[in-house]
Amino acid sequence: MENLKFDFNNFFDFNVGKKNGVAVSDLKRLEKAVLKAHLHLKACINDPKSRLKVNLEWTQLPYQDKKNIREIQDLGAGIASKYESVLFLGIGGSYLGLKAAQDALAPAYYNEFSSLRNARPKIYFEGNNLAPQTLGVLLKNLDPDKTAVVVISKSGETIETKASFDVVEAWLKKSVGQNYGRQIFAITDPESGSLRKRVEEEQKRDKESFRNLPLLKGIGGRYSEFNMGLLHFAIIGVDIEKALEGCRVSFERCSVSSIYENPAYMYATLQYILYKKKNKFISIIMPFSEELKSTADWYAQLLAESLGKKYQRKIVKSGDGSEEWLSDIKRVVNCGRTPVICRGTTDLHSIQQNNVEGENNKSVTFIRVENFKEEINVPDSGDFLSNRKLSRLLNLAQEATEWSLTAAERPSCTITMPHLTPFSWGELLFFFQMATAFEGELLNVDAYNQPGVESYKNYMYYKLGKPGVPEAVKNQIKKKALAKKAKFII
Repeated sequence: MENLKFDFNNFFDFNVGKKNGVAVSDLKRLEKAVLKAHLHLKACINDPKSRLKVNLEWTQLPYQDKKNIREIQDLGAGIASKYESVLFLGIGGSYLGLKAAQDALAPAYYNEFSSLRNARPKIYFEGNNLAPQTLGVLLKNLDPDKTAVVVISKSGETIETKASFDVVEAWLKKSVGQNYGRQIFAITDPESGSLRKRVEEEQKRDKESFRNLPLLKGIGGRYSEFNMGLLHFAIIGVDIEKALEGCRVSFERCSVSSIYENPAYMYATLQYILYKKKNKFISIIMPFSEELKSTADWYAQLLAESLGKKYQRKIVKSGDGSEEWLSDIKRVVNCGRTPVICRGTTDLHSIQQNNVEGENNKSVTFIRVENFKEEINVPDSGDFLSNRKLSRLLNLAQEATEWSLTAAERPSCTITMPHLTPFSWGELLFFFQMATAFEGELLNVDAYNQPGVESYKNYMYYKLGKPGVPEAVKNQIKKKALAKKAKFII
């Protein structure tokens, strides 16, 4: 099966000049750092205890037990055959991964036309925002008797998902009656958390209520699509085994030591040089495929949450040789590239103006699909567009955008997918995950925690009077109260 290709010519100085491009000598100077990063990452992945402690368990997802996969497929098929609609509740990776898969692997306009769904249910996503309008409209128009709900939360306490689930649960209970829990499916921590506790309570009363799947230990949300996302695959009819095969191929290809053989290592190393040496702080991700727009959204979370860190990483060794990582509060770095999402060709008429003529502080990653499932020819009208395939025009636009950036000495690279299939999509996501993991090694930060995300949650917990907020957090909020002066509000 043909693999994705990574073209990084336009990251080099021979295309975009010495000031903005990487020189081969820059790669040479990083050889020791690259080898050190490779050996450390490999050692952590190969040690089960370290892998679990530092949240690298996602690297094992391509090798999941086939029996478990069949059970998930059976559960998904049962949901698909019984319900007209499925409402997924989750935020972060528990939303972005699902939405990315939905847009990439289900037919366009899946919800709008029954012929595209092959008798499968419509899919809706909520619990990723606190805006009342969308959830309110949805619940007024869905039939509760014909709707399944899948709630995804590790702890069960994330405010957006918890609030939405409370509303949806009450809506189901009011309409369906005492057996409403049979329409609820939970994906949560296998041992702890308020949602896990709720699952156990409901299952004691009724084994058919709150059926559930585990969020595996040692896997953060943004790395968990091939764990928590598999039930969604099964419901919409995506071939799970093909997606995991793509993950396996990508993981194995992106685990070799040589950056000239490893596309993820090369991507991470070049981006690291451009960021640290060439002041390319902003990373534009631009798929030339409408289906991959949500995949770009997913990657933005992966990049920002993994590498946007205040502190460097402190590695602590246990007596058994395993590692855990802590934030070194004595080493403030405030590092991380800032992702910006575009799509071709829509944003060629907006953000691309800034990409070409604005401040030269960006690198651009194109994603290109060579062969599309649908082909449309422009009618023969006698002009220069006559009989042209839209896919050819789209890919020519990507080539033209690449040229315009290079002519303006703006670095870019291109990832080419031969087809948009479960295999190639799995391959793409694992490429990005391995690249992010490796860049985390080069930056010496913990690419798997997200302490900055907790700050807004703690503020809300404090203001809402949630029990258990630490005194230190309360004192910090009091000390750093928002200053609002009337004269500065117009």
